[in-house]
Amino acid sequence: MRRLPPLTALEAFVQVARLGSVKAAAEELALSTPALSRRVQALERFIGKPLFDRKHQALEINADGQKLLDDIAPALDAVSQALENIQSGGNQLRLRLGVMPLFATQRLFPHLGALRRLHPQLHIDIETNSYALSRLGEGLDAAIVLAKDIDPALDAHELDRDEVYLIGRRALMESPGGLTSPADLAQQTILLHRDMVLAFDAWKEAVGLPDLQPLAIDNYDSGQLMLEAAAQGLGIAVMHASHFNEADDPRLARLLPVHVESPYRYYFVCRPRALQNRAVRIFRDWLVAAEL
Repeated sequence: MRRLPPLTALEAFVQVARLGSVKAAAEELALSTPALSRRVQALERFIGKPLFDRKHQALEINADGQKLLDDIAPALDAVSQALENIQSGGNQLRLRLGVMPLFATQRLFPHLGALRRLHPQLHIDIETNSYALSRLGEGLDAAIVLAKDIDPALDAHELDRDEVYLIGRRALMESPGGLTSPADLAQQTILLHRDMVLAFDAWKEAVGLPDLQPLAIDNYDSGQLMLEAAAQGLGIAVMHASHFNEADDPRLARLLPVHVESPYRYYFVCRPRALQNRAVRIFRDWLVAAEL
């Protein structure tokens, strides 16, 4: 058999070619940029010709590199799949997913039974901590996050666009002297989620009162607790329309209705390399098609 180059060099080459960035490929493989560059250079020396055109600090795959990529990438993917199969015993797929608790209870869990019927071999480990993005590739395969934007080095799919709602106890609308204008918020406590800190600013801009100051702002890391706090009269929650609609809580009401597009979106995110994992691909494709 003809001598082969190190598998690590081939892996480095494929990641740089697929991601179009040495920095992104280095992050994906948990390497320093110089270490990854050395692996690519070692492969080029082994082959005896360059695989990229080097322009300033950028790499652009050339014709020889593209031909090699087309020939070996499917084989490396097959090796990865074979290892995954042997690790799972060939009959079980496992996904390590980070997801916000409110999204999980309101929008994900009601539909997971359908996913299980389609793919009974797929099992999902759930984590609900707030550091999902930083744990991708290091404990998590993928995540569903709420964010303004996503690092372009990650593979991301936008799941929705939503409106900002003020959500409070229904009595605030029904009692005499209740909340009737935005100025009345100066006497109210606002509840903000730490992942949506700019949502209230967006609402104030929309009503033309960017300098409006509420009585207080209380910060939460749980959407479920925010809804309960609002229902108990502890403050007015600044959340998404979907959070209010899915809660379907008769104690709650939308206050001071005005159309305000949220600066935040739910995204499915993973590192590009994670898409080589069949469990990740199955879940992502189902999630996108289901339009939860």
